Amino acid sequence: GYGVVERVGSGVEHRAHGTLRFPRSHAPHQRLAAIYAGVSQWVDDAQPDAAAIEKIFVSASPRSALVLGQARGAALAALGSCGVPVFEYAPQQLKRSVTGNGAATKRQVQSMVRRLLTLEATPAADAADALALALCHAQAGPLARLAGAAPDTPRARPRRGGGRRRGGAGGVVVRRLR
Repeated sequence: GYGVVERVGSGVEHRAHGTLRFPRSHAPHQRLAAIYAGVSQWVDDAQPDAAAIEKIFVSASPRSALVLGQARGAALAALGSCGVPVFEYAPQQLKRSVTGNGAATKRQVQSMVRRLLTLEATPAADAADALALALCHAQAGPLARLAGAAPDTPRARPRRGGGRRRGGAGGVVVRRLR
C-alpha cells in the first residue's frame, strides 16, 4: 500500500493512496522489478520529502516473511536510488499515533484514517496502513523537533525484530513537511 499526505500549517492533508498490485503469474524477479519500477515512478510523481515504512517483523510463515522481505527490499532500493530519506516505525507506534491504541485492529486503523483525513470512502487495508504511516511520520517530525530530537533515524538496512505478526509492511510518502 502507499499513501501521500502533505503537511499544511498545523494540519495534514490527504493527497493520494492506493495499492501496487502485480500478477501472481509473473516470476518473482519480474514482480520485484515491477515493485522497484512502480515505487520509482510513484516517487517521481509525488516528489516526496520523506518516506516512512513499517519496521520489519517476523511473520508466522517463513515463506511469507521471505516474500515480504524481498518486496520491502525492492521498495527500499527504489527509494534509496531516488535519494528519498526513509524512516521506520513499529506497527504499534503507528497504530497508537492514529487510534490511540497500539493493539488496534486493521478495521480500527481504516476507520480512523478515514476520519482523520476526511476521506469519502474507507481505504483498503494496505492503503490505510500506508496512510497511518504517513500520519505517524507527519506527527512525529514536528513533535520531535519541539522536543529537540529527531524522529526515528533513517536506516540503511532493515532491523530484525521479534514477535509474531501477520501482514505486510506498508510504504508511504510524506510530501513537503512544513
